[in-house]
Amino acid sequence: MKTFLEQHGNNLGRLDVQRKNGHEAFHADGQDLGFSLLQFWQWSTSDLVSDITRGRLAEYIVAHALGVNTEGVRDDWAAFDLTTPSGIKIEVKSAAFVQSWRQTHLSSITFHVPRTRAWDPDTNLREEDVRRQAGVYVFALLFHTHKPTVDPLNIAQWRFYVVSTQVLNDRTRSQHSITLRSLEKLCSYVEYAALSAAVEAAAADR
Repeated sequence: MKTFLEQHGNNLGRLDVQRKNGHEAFHADGQDLGFSLLQFWQWSTSDLVSDITRGRLAEYIVAHALGVNTEGVRDDWAAFDLTTPSGIKIEVKSAAFVQSWRQTHLSSITFHVPRTRAWDPDTNLREEDVRRQAGVYVFALLFHTHKPTVDPLNIAQWRFYVVSTQVLNDRTRSQHSITLRSLEKLCSYVEYAALSAAVEAAAADR
């Protein structure tokens, strides 16, 4: 006897996600319900300071600085975040001193940099090796500390620290995370305009 999937010919391979424009309407089998995908985006991701949204925003900013094509769709399941036009694999980590919630003090800055087992969404399998997947890490810090004027869309409020994976691997301290103080001992920050050159330099030093 055929299974339900065999009877209905359901293809459970990786989904081909198409880029949306925001004008797509919510509907009931074609009947427009009067609200759109853009409205959902506005409702769900307008808080650019929140951890999850800020992390994705940081990736997008770094992508533009490095000339990475952003015309497609972000891959949530990729082993690393970005690939530069020259083929450098990039992992982006973000942090901020101010948060959306009420604070009694500015946040301490720590970036998580654990080794991982890469997962392949095409096969649904993980690699055996536990390692850092990218060749270069970009630590994006929203360093603005005046909460009423924090604006993640203002590139001048960001600082970027660029470190090769080899440098992280060679550290004798924690291999799971790195504080801002420790990071500043490894490199100086760069601003948006200098980010691409810093990434190329870090990749060349591996």
